[in-house]
Amino acid sequence: MTDISPDLRRQWDELAEEVRRHRDLYYNGQPVISDKEFDELFHALEKLEADHPELAVPDSPTMQVGAPVSSAFADVTHLERMMSLDNVFSAEELAEWLAKTPGPYLTELKIDGLSIDLVYENGKLTRAATRGDGHVGEDITDNARVIPDIPHELTGDVPALLEVRGEVFIRPEDFPELNEQRIKEGGKPFANPRNTAAGGLRQKNPEDVKKRKLRMICHGIGAREGFTPATQLEAYEKLAEWGLPVSEYTRRAETAEDVQKAVAYWADHRHDAIHEMDGLVIKVDSVAQQRALGATSRAPRWAIAYKYPPEEVTTKLIDIQVSVGRTGRATPFAILEPVFVSGSTVSMATLHNKDEVKRKGVLIGDTVVVRKAGEIIPEILGPVADLRDGTEREFVYPEACPSCGTTLAPAREGDADWRCPNTRSCPAQLAQRLKYLAGRGAFDIEALGEKGAIDLTSRGILTDEGDLFALTTEQLERSAVYTTKAGKVNASGRKLLDNLATARETDLWRVLVSLSIRHVGPTAARALASRYKSLDALIDAPLDDLAETDGVGMVIAQSFKEWFDVDWHRDIVRKWREAGVTMEDSAVDAAPQTLEGLTVVVTGTLENFTRDEVKEAILSRGGKASGSVSKKTDYVVVGDNAGSKAAKAEALGLRILNEAEFEQLLQTGEV
Repeated sequence: MTDISPDLRRQWDELAEEVRRHRDLYYNGQPVISDKEFDELFHALEKLEADHPELAVPDSPTMQVGAPVSSAFADVTHLERMMSLDNVFSAEELAEWLAKTPGPYLTELKIDGLSIDLVYENGKLTRAATRGDGHVGEDITDNARVIPDIPHELTGDVPALLEVRGEVFIRPEDFPELNEQRIKEGGKPFANPRNTAAGGLRQKNPEDVKKRKLRMICHGIGAREGFTPATQLEAYEKLAEWGLPVSEYTRRAETAEDVQKAVAYWADHRHDAIHEMDGLVIKVDSVAQQRALGATSRAPRWAIAYKYPPEEVTTKLIDIQVSVGRTGRATPFAILEPVFVSGSTVSMATLHNKDEVKRKGVLIGDTVVVRKAGEIIPEILGPVADLRDGTEREFVYPEACPSCGTTLAPAREGDADWRCPNTRSCPAQLAQRLKYLAGRGAFDIEALGEKGAIDLTSRGILTDEGDLFALTTEQLERSAVYTTKAGKVNASGRKLLDNLATARETDLWRVLVSLSIRHVGPTAARALASRYKSLDALIDAPLDDLAETDGVGMVIAQSFKEWFDVDWHRDIVRKWREAGVTMEDSAVDAAPQTLEGLTVVVTGTLENFTRDEVKEAILSRGGKASGSVSKKTDYVVVGDNAGSKAAKAEALGLRILNEAEFEQLLQTGEV
């Protein structure tokens, strides 16, 4: 096992934390940096891992797509993984990609919306899901059925199985009307079309989904049986023929020069489309070439997104304040006079750290240049110095934490970021940790949002997150968020207590994620919970043994051990245990691990299993349920109407099973 130097590990820790934070804000909150800045962070992390492969753990952001799914909806495993796209930001970068990726190509507008996965069986819509983390999404079938652009049944000579990828969005012309209605109903106006579409798609009541005026356009296909298009364009033509909406802006480009012409055209016509767009997607048209080019762990090599430069506006910098995050980082941010840019109203922008404020040369009261690439991801470029009138003043970075008064300091000499060292008791840090553990990828406590977390911590109702599951009705009566005007617990408060009662009986892996142990995300947490079965066994496990766990490695193992070296961290576990929180894997006495170490691919339709049941049967027995056939595949299970995977398995000489043999494999681990 390779040891990692503390400095190198700290460098990776901080960079990975930044990428995770901004990715979570993009999918689940309010982005605060531009797409370009995010990509620079992401590429820096990729380079660090390329130089030091021992850092590239399975839970690294470079290995992940999208965001965790919510237990508010049922989990859905995509038939084929939904991948992301790599980006380029200049004509030179695009030319470099085109030079190594031969055409012909398709050019498509990059729709500014939310990805959706649709499954049609014999022409009927049987399932719809969000992207989630690329492997597992949220089942939103009922919501998809009320979106007018999504047909319930396809027409014509349809394939036995068709998985369709699309983008759900709100047209800019519909957005003002939505906000007018929202204000009439007493709510706050929506921030921007993309976030509104994302929130709309996750409404629990389909009738509420209808109100969002959602639209959908298809931009790809996943698994299919009985449909083998030779080109991407042919696939789109067939989708349209079967009644699915495709983009009217897609064009075939024979050469790299044709692609560059399309890029130049849409740079001048980016507001002409019926939807918001922030780039042009270029795809290799030939499906055979796509297969030959393959993919990385997160993106296909046969497609790229060219991102247009962000639009710029000017507005007034009213104030600069400091926020404290989950890890104690004290980040200055700008309060702006609201300004409309790129489809939404911007009123705040991050300034990263105190050195960045000086570098940009902005003063409170300045007129500043603001730009926004894509969604609400505002950035201050700098001041318009010629408009100063002498009333502007310099920002003074605080010496003390604005939340708890503890003296701020860098974690180590030379750090640009300053932090509050009061990790346990700082109300701001605690509120952010509570918000995190209540999130979709952790305990999923719906009634505990940021407003509630701030209220519970600022009023001293919770000392730390360890007290959460011991929360009582009497304590909640001291809250402003969870009480009525008469001082009694309101509906939200009762819901919070109900949520906590349910969350106590969750999976062990969710408990591990909720502890906020650095790098222990859902993938590593699942692996650890599955192997060790209880938190006590995990705590007692030697470092090297933890690191040998599939999907873990030394970085995560060291982080896990170090977390439990802190007394108040162990107190959190003790308090949760005393409050009845799950400390053992609920699957301990479930299926025997007959498939441990085996990779199984299932293709076609089985009589006694749905697709989800097949995957669960494999995973619950310790196996890996893969969506693609390779030399590393141990078994390929072939059902009715099997597709190309069966042929590939035969060509590779892999062991092929029928359904009866598969059931025997599940029971005994042998055939």
